[in-house]
Amino acid sequence: MTNPHRIALLFNANKVYDRQVIAGIGHYLNSTRVEWDLFMEEDFRSRMRDIHQFKGDGVIADFDDPEAPEALRDLPIPVVAVGGSYHDPSAYPAGVPYIATDNARLVRLAYDHLIEQGLGRFAFYGLPPHPGSRWAQEREQAFRAIVEAEAVEATVYEGSPTSAGGWGEAVEELVAWLTALPKPIGIIATTDARARQVLQACVIGDIPVPEQVAIVGIDNDPMAQLLTRIPLTSVIQGAEEMGRTAAHLLHQMLRGVDCSGTRVLVPPVGINVQVSSRYHPVRSPHVMRASHYIRQYGCLGIKTEQVADYVGVSRTVLEEHFKRELKQTVHQVILKHKLDAACDLIANSDTPLADIALRCGFTSLQYMYAVFRREYDCTPRQYLDLHRTAGAT
Repeated sequence: MTNPHRIALLFNANKVYDRQVIAGIGHYLNSTRVEWDLFMEEDFRSRMRDIHQFKGDGVIADFDDPEAPEALRDLPIPVVAVGGSYHDPSAYPAGVPYIATDNARLVRLAYDHLIEQGLGRFAFYGLPPHPGSRWAQEREQAFRAIVEAEAVEATVYEGSPTSAGGWGEAVEELVAWLTALPKPIGIIATTDARARQVLQACVIGDIPVPEQVAIVGIDNDPMAQLLTRIPLTSVIQGAEEMGRTAAHLLHQMLRGVDCSGTRVLVPPVGINVQVSSRYHPVRSPHVMRASHYIRQYGCLGIKTEQVADYVGVSRTVLEEHFKRELKQTVHQVILKHKLDAACDLIANSDTPLADIALRCGFTSLQYMYAVFRREYDCTPRQYLDLHRTAGAT
């Protein structure tokens, strides 16, 4: 047997995008007979220092890192670049095969989703220009191109960089921007992290999501979902496919194939639609505020009286608005929120049913069973079996 090739992976695996690219590389290795001895920094950071002393056979690197193109320029071994796409072809590094996430299609998918929700105003929440976030400027440029071509009402806000010291002021500025926007409006955030900031600012500014502000992020980052009360809609990048493609190209190069002029644009996988973007017009401001409150706290055992107190009207008045606007009582809307949350956990996690009942605000597992039988004519266990059967077909 020949010795395995030594390959360096230069990625910052603290980011979900980088982890997914690495996972794609792993999937390629597991599905082929390729034997690689992989090097990564112990803390999964990307460091270019001493890379010219690396006694290996190839490199796959994140070229969104501004140090990468220069540091790897004269490396005497094959290099495959992974990064964001550019609307200007001259921005790509010369002589290096490049696997790119298609930034324009990421933004287009988010925009088309908001259009489908019936929205007519749009905004983009980006990042201040920085050498390490050229992809963010590309996404902003893609948004500007779309809204200019379609002549729709739109605005762009880059906000402030994220830092602990300046966080309070940055949030105040974000709340002020959101408050001044014409509504309803759909906002595309350049990442899920920025989308989560918009969600937080809407909660602080008492701005209903999605009735007044519908939000879409990019990355489909599970961490962002865990840190928000309102589930976040997000575009799913084709990062794993990028990793597989990069590994395949490097495999070819190690066999002597010239791939230096290769450039591959990888489209998004799809969009994970959640509550944050499911806009539907609501006329009553009382229903709007109440719905916003229920989305945040509906699984914490809240009662109709608490919702009415938050809205600032009597229970009777709030019930009248709900029946006129939604043809449901406040209690029914709270219950539907809890059931939707339970169904999502049952279908998409391995969480025990007893824990799901507790997390979704049911007083006991037995009560959740009773509600499922009444509303869906099945038990939670049967719902899980039905979902698995549907997924297998």
